[in-house]
Amino acid sequence: MDLRLPGRLSGRLRGPRRLLAAGAAVAVLAGFGTWTATASDEAPAVHRTDRVVAVGDGVRLDTSYFTAGPAGRRPAVLLAHGFGGSKDDVRQQAEHLAEDGYAVLTWSARGFGKSTGRIGLNDPDGEVADVSRLIDWLARQPQVELDRSGDPRVGVAGASYGGAIALLAAGHDDRVDAIAPAITYWNLADALFPNGVFKKLWAGILVNSGGGCERFEPLLCRMYERVAASGAPDAQARALLQERSPAAVGDRIEVPTLLVQGQTDSLFPLGQADAAARAIRANGAPVAVDWIAGGHDGGDLESGRVRSRVAAWFDRYLKDDETAGTGPAFRVTRTLGTGTGDGEPRLGGTGADTYPGLAGALRPVALTGREQSFANPAGASPPAVSALPGLGSSAGLSQLSSLGVGVSLDFPGQFAAFDSAPLEDDLQITGSPRVTVHVRSTSDDAVLFAKVYDVGPDGTRPVLPAQLVEPLRVTGAKAGKDVTVTLPAVDHRVEAGHRLRLVLSSTDLGYASPTAPATYTVSVRGDLAVPAALGPEKPAASLPAWVWWAPLAGAAAALALLLTARRRTAAPAPDPALADVPLQITGLTKRYAKSSDRYAVRDLSFRVEKGQVLGLLGPNGAGKTTTLRMLMGLIAPDGGEIRVFGHAIVPGAPVLSRVGAFVEGAGFLPHLSGRENLELYWRATGRPPEDARLDEALEIAGLGDALARAVRTYSQGMRQRLAIAQAMLGLPDLLILDEPTNGLDPPQIREMREVMIRYAAAGRTVIVSSHLLAEVEQTCTHLVVMDHGRLVQAGPVREIVGSGDTLLVGTARPVDAPVVEKIAALPGVASAVRADDGLVVRLDTGGSARRLIADLVRLDVPVESVGPHRRLEDAFLTLIGDPA
Repeated sequence: MDLRLPGRLSGRLRGPRRLLAAGAAVAVLAGFGTWTATASDEAPAVHRTDRVVAVGDGVRLDTSYFTAGPAGRRPAVLLAHGFGGSKDDVRQQAEHLAEDGYAVLTWSARGFGKSTGRIGLNDPDGEVADVSRLIDWLARQPQVELDRSGDPRVGVAGASYGGAIALLAAGHDDRVDAIAPAITYWNLADALFPNGVFKKLWAGILVNSGGGCERFEPLLCRMYERVAASGAPDAQARALLQERSPAAVGDRIEVPTLLVQGQTDSLFPLGQADAAARAIRANGAPVAVDWIAGGHDGGDLESGRVRSRVAAWFDRYLKDDETAGTGPAFRVTRTLGTGTGDGEPRLGGTGADTYPGLAGALRPVALTGREQSFANPAGASPPAVSALPGLGSSAGLSQLSSLGVGVSLDFPGQFAAFDSAPLEDDLQITGSPRVTVHVRSTSDDAVLFAKVYDVGPDGTRPVLPAQLVEPLRVTGAKAGKDVTVTLPAVDHRVEAGHRLRLVLSSTDLGYASPTAPATYTVSVRGDLAVPAALGPEKPAASLPAWVWWAPLAGAAAALALLLTARRRTAAPAPDPALADVPLQITGLTKRYAKSSDRYAVRDLSFRVEKGQVLGLLGPNGAGKTTTLRMLMGLIAPDGGEIRVFGHAIVPGAPVLSRVGAFVEGAGFLPHLSGRENLELYWRATGRPPEDARLDEALEIAGLGDALARAVRTYSQGMRQRLAIAQAMLGLPDLLILDEPTNGLDPPQIREMREVMIRYAAAGRTVIVSSHLLAEVEQTCTHLVVMDHGRLVQAGPVREIVGSGDTLLVGTARPVDAPVVEKIAALPGVASAVRADDGLVVRLDTGGSARRLIADLVRLDVPVESVGPHRRLEDAFLTLIGDPA
């Protein structure tokens, strides 16, 4: 599909519709005369001015205006921010667009940042009218290109809340010429009340991030409180959200539209962008759809690539640059495997010349399973777990499904499952699977949560793609009825030998379910229809081949360790001679790339015994993180082997159940207590409750009465201790801690030190990686020092610290300054300085303690003792070389 239009957009594709609210003239209340500039050799200086503008009804908006380059007119871009943010969040993008030749206006929406007014969720008479007034202001600026008097050449871009205002502005004001909304909604009622089910956790998070119900328009506040209390949306609530959604003006959006939507997004899933694409394309406007790897639940937002594509989109449709590469009509980011260095996911782009929608080419997959009955428990508790709303940015749990790790949890007796046969070949799902089920309930209505798992050959640890579920409310279920379920859209590859499993659950953590107990009975009617729109991967033209994902969050690493859902590979036989050895690494090697001669880890060998607290040290880039990832089975070495209690480590090795890991913290549900979070985590591992040894782990962690409190009340130190306790569940024989004291104050660091020492005191082993050398010196019994991927030294702390060239000479009385100068001039002495108890002498290359003592006696220095004098920091810098 050629997204370029010949010449100007022929009247910009729309009729003479225009929203101009009363009092459209914008009053500038304050102009801050301070202009800031950022200069570089490649880009012109960017100038910014801040103004507060009045938009009527006493509302004042805080704005910033960016320009760069020579005088003259250029197109303008309005850049909106996300919910809970402000204009400051989009400053960097504004500066980039200004450098690209645009006049850019950013603003804080009503109720956010320094702007006044109440939050109206993009009310047509509030936030949308504000955009039209800002366009009026742009039309009067001498730097802005005009299509006619009062009509600037202008595009609108933004993400989430800001993406919706871009769509709404295009539908309400015909002066908008192009838009680029991202990870946003088309119909807010469908997003928060999907199929008549209340998305309670996300709704609560949105209200809280807005500053509380009182910060919203009273009508919205009353609506939220009513729905939250009843647990079910009513017609009035749906109508209120629909009238403030882009769908309400969908037939009037007739401008070129780039829709960027997130694959890991339980708030605004891919179906929202699909509805927008179909409506806008029906109006005759160019539309491109881009599915990125991230979303509101975490993952990679691909900010650099998306920013470049937005700029190219505006170059084509605002600057009329027909050579601008706007990309394919449809692009999807896929995980192509793990990186060759540290094992992070590697992303690639696949594109198509036409947008296929969510149905694609449907492939039938037969499901088996008898009719099944299950319970909706009283109070809808305990709920099943799919996504964890609000934790995506910190934990990114939805990323794990692309790596073959499942973190979903369904409770026995609360779901029905129907399996396919093992697939004979790989299946790429791109779009929304569909299935018809028969539902019968002991209550009048039933609320179900449908999901399709990818189940490995051994039948355990199913993976829920992108952690997405489809809620559905079935009315009149008492008599029984057939229901066609359209499942969430995903892009997910199912490998040959795996099965698809359709699950219908009675509860989900993110949604409101009926609190009255009921029994549901379900069966399947026909096959599962699976869309495979694009077939095999094909790199998208004119776009980067791939970019690196950010490192997995700590919860991801810990879950990947325990939830070994990946296919198991053949491992060497256990070595009985090492059955009691917690860790032996032999000749471990990992290249940055298979064909590269650069190594992340090279020929590394060391051994760790029971009861040791081993410190893993090295400068940045030494290979510590890569070594830990290989130890935890997250990535495979190119050479050598790792044995834990005699068993070779491969992904999914059973011996990993004896290993606990804490990496970069953990994500917890803030409304649950510390104990409830740990119990939920342990249930997710699928291991028996009695194996958790929860009380023992908690006693070692020392959280005391805080365990009964909600995690949201915890200090940073308490959260860190809770994360350590999570790693200790089951009392693993080998505990791996990566920077466990990050973000802690000195008293908290001391407490964490005591936790590690207590844990190892019972004969277990701890490996800790830390940059706090003083803490390592006080905590660890042994050290492994690495540099450039190689072992520099290994051994007991006292030996490494005491093997230096600096000596403390104890004297019976202070040494006079002239004598100190004579000592400093002795052969083999590099320096000598007075200390409280005598002298600190640093030996030169040819110096020795024996020769020094003889010289001191000759000089009549009253020597009482001679011993090594240096800290671990001194030893460390000696071993790796001082970078300064």
